Order: sequence, then structure tokens, then C-alpha cells
Amino acid sequence: MLKGQGLKLLILDRDGVINHDSDAYIKSVEEWIPLPGSIEAIARLSKAGWTVAVATNQSGVARGFYDVATLEAMHSRLRHLVAEQGGEVGLIVFCPHGPDEGCDCRKPKPGMLKAIAHHYAVDLAGIWFVGDSKGDLEAALAVDSQPVLVKTGKGLKTMGNPLPPGTLVFDDLAAVAAELIHTCK
Repeated sequence: MLKGQGLKLLILDRDGVINHDSDAYIKSVEEWIPLPGSIEAIARLSKAGWTVAVATNQSGVARGFYDVATLEAMHSRLRHLVAEQGGEVGLIVFCPHGPDEGCDCRKPKPGMLKAIAHHYAVDLAGIWFVGDSKGDLEAALAVDSQPVLVKTGKGLKTMGNPLPPGTLVFDDLAAVAAELIHTCK
């Protein structure tokens, strides 16, 4: 399939959506633990023709908690686990900067989402971006994507505040996958 032509694209945040999150940061492959059903959900989406990309803030790199090689090892683990289920993970982009560095990639800024759009040569209008935080939802709105909140990770806490109008809410990534596969055959 050519880039952008008929591409069914879904963009995911990582920590709290695909894997368990931690206020102490996910600093090693051993600490990178998938949420129940998330690997299977990505594989099911992939097998149903979806391209699943990931956009993740990783300020732990800037803070010195782990290096890019360790981060890449976590992403290799994600790709391997999804491949074992017969699926594939698309482009993974990350922001290694701290919150005060003024970059344009750290969510809620839309730089990573724009990088994914450029890579796949698509317009992000209406494309679902699934996250668990206010910053994820704001990043989606900044590029006219559909904000989708999951109740995993920081999702329940995020629901305690007003959500952007039109935000879709699901229990977890498996529920998102079931909806997309069911409605977009």
C-alpha cells in the first residue's frame, strides 16, 4: 500500500496506554510491562489492516534515568511481542527532552504527531490519537486528530477534569481496537 493512500492509521501514546506507567519512570526493559490485552490489541489492529504508530514523551532520557539505547530496547521488545501475535508496529517517535527545554515535539505540542503524518504522507484530521493524559488530548486537538482517552495509566485521573469536546473514552486499548475493527471493516 502506498503511503497515505487508503492508510488506516492509529496513533498511540505509550506509557499508560500500551504498558504500565510509573511516576518513577520506566527505566529498563524489565520495567517495561505491557498492560493486559494491549499487545494482542495492537496485533489484532495490524492484522485488520491498521498501521499503528506510537508517539511518546520520554523525558527520562533528558533526566539521565536511561539512555536512547535502553529506550530502543524497550521498543524492540514491544515490536517483538506484537510480532509474536502476528502483528506489526509502525513508526515509533519519541521526545527525549525535558519539560522545560522548549522543544516542539513534547506533548501537548504536536511535533511528534506531525512527524508521523509526514512519514506516512497523511493528513491527521480525524485520525484517532489514543492517550491517557490531558497533554495527549491537547496534542490530538492541535493537529485536528480525534482525541481518544483510555482509562488505563493516568486516564481515570484525567477524567477527573473537563475533557476536550468530542473526546472518546474507552476502558483500555483492547476496547479501542474492538471498536475500530468492528466499525471500520
